[in-house]
Amino acid sequence: MIFLRLIGLLFDLILLPLRLLVRSRGIKKGTFLTITIDGPVTDVIAPPRFWQIRSQKATSLYTVGEIIDRAAIDPRVRGLVVTLRSFEGGLASATSLRTLLGKMRRAGKEVCVYLPRGGGTKEVYVASVASKLVLGPCAQLSPLGFLSSSRYVRRALERAGIEPEILACGDYKSAGETLVRDEMSAPQREQLEMLLDGFHGTVIAAIAEGRRLTESAAAALVDNAPYFGEAAVEAGLADSVAYEDELAKTLGIDEPHPTRFFLDGGAYLAKKKQRLFRRLTRPPVIAVIPVHGAIAHVPGPFDNFATDERVTRMVRIARLDRRVKGVILHVDSPGGSALASDLMHHEIAMLAREKPVVCCMANVAASGGYYVAAPAHKVVCESTTVTGSIGVVAARLTAEALLARIGVKTEVVRRGRRAELLSPMRPIDEDSRAALQRELEATYKAFVAVVARGRRMKTERVEELARGRVYGGTHALQVGLVDAVGGFPVALAEVRKLIDAGVRDRVEPHVMRTPRRSIPVLDPPSKDAGRKAASLLLGSLLSPHERLLADLCLAKERVLAIAPITET
Repeated sequence: MIFLRLIGLLFDLILLPLRLLVRSRGIKKGTFLTITIDGPVTDVIAPPRFWQIRSQKATSLYTVGEIIDRAAIDPRVRGLVVTLRSFEGGLASATSLRTLLGKMRRAGKEVCVYLPRGGGTKEVYVASVASKLVLGPCAQLSPLGFLSSSRYVRRALERAGIEPEILACGDYKSAGETLVRDEMSAPQREQLEMLLDGFHGTVIAAIAEGRRLTESAAAALVDNAPYFGEAAVEAGLADSVAYEDELAKTLGIDEPHPTRFFLDGGAYLAKKKQRLFRRLTRPPVIAVIPVHGAIAHVPGPFDNFATDERVTRMVRIARLDRRVKGVILHVDSPGGSALASDLMHHEIAMLAREKPVVCCMANVAASGGYYVAAPAHKVVCESTTVTGSIGVVAARLTAEALLARIGVKTEVVRRGRRAELLSPMRPIDEDSRAALQRELEATYKAFVAVVARGRRMKTERVEELARGRVYGGTHALQVGLVDAVGGFPVALAEVRKLIDAGVRDRVEPHVMRTPRRSIPVLDPPSKDAGRKAASLLLGSLLSPHERLLADLCLAKERVLAIAPITET
């Protein structure tokens, strides 16, 4: 390998004059860098494999930050044009993107956000920081606010002949209440109102600051939305409307060939980062380990779960690799299986004994997502991250009435007083319920102990903060559940502080690939008719997050997951 790199270095020497010539030509003074966002937006993205390159549409906020860091001090760069076609991501990702664009403005550069297809609350929230907000002439701006809704299906299950039984630890642990209640519980409504108040207040303050309005005027803009084309300009939410080919004139570039004044941000960054001579040795890195999606033992049909097998393999690789000087655990998960969360936690705790570990919470890092974050030396989130939910829930779905209705009779031969404890055939008695509750309380105590140990808190203090309660990022900082607010750049700075001074300035983040291995998709291990019927019925009634909860409960799992929270 060294021999091949030496040959490459020889070619670098031969091509040095050409590379110096290309570098010296630079870019034209007054150039705008361009970034197009159309699809998923996340902090960091693993380098795509060669067959994925053409289909890669996700935007890495870390890459955007690298472009802005260099452009902010480049006198040839006049500003940045961000074409925001669609934004697929949570409010925390939107907050991170807005912060980066604000950094460009504070450096004295122009920032234009172009919304050719219009946008909703998150798009307007991001775009409000721009020095110029341009809308497509026939596009609509719809900053409508936030909505959280859940379907309460107790009566539907009752009519179908399915009887749910929910056991939970924590007054606020409401993940299973949609199955057993007709309406939202007071604790669930309380924490949802607190979260939505925080989200709404953040967006109103951002619009007021960016559009130079009072907060009451910004709130009125939201309440009177949507706005079509020129109406958004008249309302003060946008500066102008234009088609894409008219954008240069909107920016004051009145030239015969305006494209000369625009340069793709990715090409600019590649030119800035290009080395004249390649390295002879592989550089040290900060490993970024993703924990994305619901936590489970096996992946879902679309490979969108964080499985304990995959995450623990990545953690072990990072622990054994001497090139890895520190680790950022990137968590974007509502939780899931209690057992899978504990297996991940154990491996991460062992890693933290040997190397610096900082957890970066993305949009949601709650319940099981918080469980796996607890061993980190530092925990960082965005102000709009949803976290906490320290609690546990379990459920049984009894299908005896349904089976009888469709003509299925079940005969049981039993040995053991509690042999039917996990069977969906019939409701459990008080003795069995007490046994399940004891098991649930043991899981809850283990969760509290994990948090107390990881956050270096007294157990009594964790108990006060737990009970399944959900927190926004700013509130979580105030009560000590996280150490800093600021997203991935702050997490990166924190892990660098913990790395040896001799290498901390040379290490760059490297997203670890998910280990490639053929793993069967999630399939209920039990083939009984009752469970299949319950799963099909719930699948038609519940949201994807609620279906995950039901599937885990049907699989006899103890669940660390938050109730679904939606945004518009």
